[in-house]
Amino acid sequence: MSQPPELVLRRATAADVSVLTELNRQLIEDQGHDNPATRVELEERMRRWLSGGYSVGLFECADVPVAYAVWREDDDGIYLRQLFVVRGQRRHGIGRQAFTLLRRQWNTDEVKLDVLLHNERALAFWRSLGFRDYALILRLQPEGAT
Repeated sequence: MSQPPELVLRRATAADVSVLTELNRQLIEDQGHDNPATRVELEERMRRWLSGGYSVGLFECADVPVAYAVWREDDDGIYLRQLFVVRGQRRHGIGRQAFTLLRRQWNTDEVKLDVLLHNERALAFWRSLGFRDYALILRLQPEGAT
């Protein structure tokens, strides 16, 4: 594996909503999530996250966004809602470096996150960082839903 590029983590702002929304849309596609949200709905959700409750970080390499993360602190430590590396930048150590930068900012080593069971690449990535299976969430859907 080649040397990962130098990443800079900065807090995202309202000026980043368009970029974050597009990356969030790609995340939904790439992980095979069944979220039917429109771009407008994803943008509104990102604005809510930026305005409180969650922290949003944008990772840049030479001022170009290459990843983002969404997390919140709760009584049990950190809940990492999303960590996404842009297409074309994966498999270069960016995800690992991004997670390392995040951990330096957090005041806890207790981190939880959700991964869709069919997303084998994400499961392998998180397990390579030391995460272990913790819970399984089951869902009942209406007939015909995928």
